[in-house]
Amino acid sequence: MSTERRAPLDRKRVADTALRLLNEVGLDGLSLRTIARELDVKAPALYWHFKDKQALLDEMATEMYRRMVAGIALDPGDTWQERMAKTYRGLRDALLGYRDGAKVYSGARFTGTDHAREMEENLRLFTAAGFTLAEAVRANQTAYAFTIGFVTEEQGVRPLPDERREGYDVAERARLLAEFPLSAAVGAELFEDYDRHFEEGLELVVAGIEARYGSA
Repeated sequence: MSTERRAPLDRKRVADTALRLLNEVGLDGLSLRTIARELDVKAPALYWHFKDKQALLDEMATEMYRRMVAGIALDPGDTWQERMAKTYRGLRDALLGYRDGAKVYSGARFTGTDHAREMEENLRLFTAAGFTLAEAVRANQTAYAFTIGFVTEEQGVRPLPDERREGYDVAERARLLAEFPLSAAVGAELFEDYDRHFEEGLELVVAGIEARYGSA
């Protein structure tokens, strides 16, 4: 038996294993039994650490967040627009590193307070720029929802950056929709060049926040 398998079983080791397996089997194929088999333990051993799969997903999302922000220092000179762009580009990049990453992250409850430092710094930046606390929350909640939704759709087509699901051939789609020329023509706008489309969408979100709350 390898040294890695003899290592003490704790929450981090379980979450690390689950995240590694996620890229192999996806969210639907991930179960406590599958993880236990990979760790060479009996499934009940995991229930000492996680009461159910959702509790494990919460820890997985928390570990994803820890990895995302590790070693990243917030720039106190950022404008709120710059901070928002950096934050949600970083979130998208992090989610794309895992099969079904957006589904795991969406709706998860962080299991610690690791996120509080960045949240506090962001809220200070936004309120210093003239946002009320409620406006700062709404602005970031909107950008967050856009990012999660965008990546969920993106991963529906490309589960991982180097994979593409069958059924999303743009040329074949155009052929099938030939009777509807405008609808046929938007295939590339829907299912290609996700980097550019995300940036454009994020710019629209920022512009909308500026228009609604005013630009500092």
